[in-house]
Amino acid sequence: MPGTGCLPDGVSMRSSDIAYALRLDPGEQQRYRMMAAAARQAEAVEWAHAGIGPGASVADVGCGPGALLRLLADEVGEAGRAVGVDGAADAVEAAVAEVGHLPQASVRLGDAAATGAPTGAFDVVMCRHVLAHNGGREAEIVGHLAELTRPGGTVYLVDVDHSMLWMSPSDPDLDDLHGRYVEYQTGRGNDLQVGRSLGPLLEGAGLAVEVFRVTGPIIRAPAGVRSPGWAARGELMAAGLATDADVARWDAAFRRMDALAQRPWGAMPIVLAVGRKS
Repeated sequence: MPGTGCLPDGVSMRSSDIAYALRLDPGEQQRYRMMAAAARQAEAVEWAHAGIGPGASVADVGCGPGALLRLLADEVGEAGRAVGVDGAADAVEAAVAEVGHLPQASVRLGDAAATGAPTGAFDVVMCRHVLAHNGGREAEIVGHLAELTRPGGTVYLVDVDHSMLWMSPSDPDLDDLHGRYVEYQTGRGNDLQVGRSLGPLLEGAGLAVEVFRVTGPIIRAPAGVRSPGWAARGELMAAGLATDADVARWDAAFRRMDALAQRPWGAMPIVLAVGRKS
């Protein structure tokens, strides 16, 4: 279906059983593209070490709107295969629009712990920023990723430790938004420091940990990009953690920041771990 924007055969558009709090509005999609480009640059050595290259078969579990899947498809080329899986129908639709013209790329609807993808079929199974949104299921998900990986292949995990995030100079209104977002996610049983557990999770799935490190740039905060907390503002309101006045105040703070001639500095550290299957 290159260029059609349709879903692959056999994939139906149904609501996900797993509620993901971040809306796929244009600002959030811009954030995904920025993160994907930064990941490709910062993790080039790890991508090659894990086996991402021409002719490889790669799965991106929790692919979201497909920004990173597009880059993975470029890396493996037409001789390879890049399969995206996501549990949200709107994310799958956006990912199809992103990669549907590439013959080596496909997207399917599926849960991170039950993707429906073939067992032992992939050289690399990547899973980025999924575990922090699936509290209590981390080991189940990583175990499934290991099942999808062929012998000698790798599981490639990336996730957050929000205790390491910072912006300078900070804004008290945006600090408030971040604090309420953390409270919301914690209240759902999610672990926003799950990054520090990636190595043990890989070992628990029977994989040999070959990489376990913190990476990420310090950059000028880009104008127009919004935080995960902003993307989850509707869910914060539904949970009683925000009001219309709060949302207006946070919006004003982002607009103030956008108007600054001197952009604030921000650190976006992530934790990366690669485990190899024997």
